[in-house]
Amino acid sequence: MRPTVFSADVLRRFLRKNRIATLPQLKQLLGTEANITVFRKLKELSYRTSYSHRGSFYTLDEIVTFDQRGLWSFDSVWFSFHGTLVATAEDHVTRSEAGYFASELEVILHVPVKEPLLQLVAQDRIVRQPVSGMYLYCAADPQTRQRQLLARQALPDQAATASAITTAASVSDELRAAIVLFASLLDEQQRRLYAGLESLQLGGDRQIAELLGLDPHTVAKGRRQILAKEVEADRVRAVGGGRKPVEKKRPR
Repeated sequence: MRPTVFSADVLRRFLRKNRIATLPQLKQLLGTEANITVFRKLKELSYRTSYSHRGSFYTLDEIVTFDQRGLWSFDSVWFSFHGTLVATAEDHVTRSEAGYFASELEVILHVPVKEPLLQLVAQDRIVRQPVSGMYLYCAADPQTRQRQLLARQALPDQAATASAITTAASVSDELRAAIVLFASLLDEQQRRLYAGLESLQLGGDRQIAELLGLDPHTVAKGRRQILAKEVEADRVRAVGGGRKPVEKKRPR
């Protein structure tokens, strides 16, 4: 009985059409249960493995167009010129002008990075330095690290900004939808106060304003009212607010 012959061209055609695929999809495509068979055929084509989604997606080098950071994505699946998440995080930290807080790097790479950063620190491939109560990840080379720390000191309140980024990024789509829905049920004063409360919790008047379709000044006003406890339970508008009453004209 002649052995089954698997063709790499089948994978190439599929990936050219679909851009990315998982291992189970490729195994089904080839009609095999052996992982090694798929990887042998992928190797013939020169392939990439995603650093997001636990490396469960594959694509071809000929499909990828990396940006200036060496990143490429399709359908929220991310690939890196450097391959793994660990190698990508190391490259970004080492080449950064002012190091990175973990929250800043997560925004860039679109995945959690705490574990790979700690792994790199344990292997002495990068160094972390305490800055404003947070850890700043810097290059292992002392001269490069010193330049990064000096550059970081010249930036205004970066630790606070990084903390706000972490909170905002952690808000799920479901929570955002719930916030919008709940706000739509409130009257004017309640919506303003609620927006101010969410701004305090999530960090950032502008972000909440964009989410709820409000003016950032309205969100800031609600935030100030809550902090100052200036809330009138029975009044929607401030005294004198709203349209002026129209006097009825009497016929002469």
